Amino acid sequence: MAASVDFDYLIVGGGAAGLSLAYHISQEPRLRQKRVLLLEPEAKDTNDRTWSFWADEPSLFDEIVAYEWANIAFRSPDFEQIFELKRHRYKMIRGLDFYRFVRNALASSPQFTLLQTTVGHLQDLPGTGVRATTPNGEFTAHYGFDSRPPQLERRPEKHRYLLQHFVGWEVETDVDAFDPATAEFMDFRGAQYQEARFMYVLPFSKRTALVEYTLFSAELLPKQAYEEAMRTYLRDTLGVTNFRIKAEEVGAIPMTDHPFPASAGERVIHLGTRAGRAKPSTGYAFKRIQAHSARLVAALASTGQPPQHPTGDQWQFHLFDTLLLDIMQRCGEHTRDIFAQLFSRNPPERIFDFLDERTSWLENLQVMNSVTPWPFLQSIWHVIRGRPGKR
Repeated sequence: MAASVDFDYLIVGGGAAGLSLAYHISQEPRLRQKRVLLLEPEAKDTNDRTWSFWADEPSLFDEIVAYEWANIAFRSPDFEQIFELKRHRYKMIRGLDFYRFVRNALASSPQFTLLQTTVGHLQDLPGTGVRATTPNGEFTAHYGFDSRPPQLERRPEKHRYLLQHFVGWEVETDVDAFDPATAEFMDFRGAQYQEARFMYVLPFSKRTALVEYTLFSAELLPKQAYEEAMRTYLRDTLGVTNFRIKAEEVGAIPMTDHPFPASAGERVIHLGTRAGRAKPSTGYAFKRIQAHSARLVAALASTGQPPQHPTGDQWQFHLFDTLLLDIMQRCGEHTRDIFAQLFSRNPPERIFDFLDERTSWLENLQVMNSVTPWPFLQSIWHVIRGRPGKR
């Protein structure tokens, strides 16, 4: 007879990944009787981040989308265009809205228990369940879902390690400076300094927007370097000399082809960044987290256990990510040309589908044939020999 456990599911971490899985469970009638414990060390009562994503179908979180855009703009010295989106909309959700929305839903359901605490150890007990050790005691469950940030033992001789790092200001200007219908998806017109650097602008009105300076590189910059780049962009590109900073966000997202195991043993399933849900070549994570949560919940509801392949990732897209990461690491300034070729030779819907890893082999070939092959052929050679390329 199996040993008794305190809960059916134990979720470690109450950020995007942990709360998303909990909310997906709450929306599945077949799991209504399952007891779920969510352990999170922070109060999650501040707007500590925003998530942006493109979508062409309804989602569970549409009612808390703060803004959405029907157009996106791509800009570089050699090519720029505003694209009218057909199937998709580009959307933004504020972190605090997400935390409140999910926590309120969970609080109204007796199947969920939320506890503010840290988890020192999450142990897989094969054939029995999992045990979490916390300052508040030990808790057991049939399955554990771990969204804590991964602790990587780096192997730079084998894998590529970059960051998508940024500083963003929510600004208010004295003059009309923004197009509220158009998100500036990538503005590469600034200096690259042998890296991939671009401006990213989400306008909320003609006079308010989130302006971010974003880089794909291995090292962070001094804080003032991001700030000076944004001031220069506002002044020289948008003609804005007077503005007020209403809020700031700072972030650094790991971008790596280092393998992230989908689980740790039989009954501990990884979530979020720990499961490689941040897209290695772009840093986008929110939609990938939702797809992962939906996949896990569907299997739990139909079979009583997680799917045999928890993430459903396909090897060819991992290879595409690795090739782009290799180029970014070897010659990051070429990233601008690659994205300019992608946007000048493909509709944005195809690019979005490709980045969502839902394109066919024919569509993959169309995307790959739209870019200059030589940088990718060099990276294929580095992949074959098993060592990252160097500048």
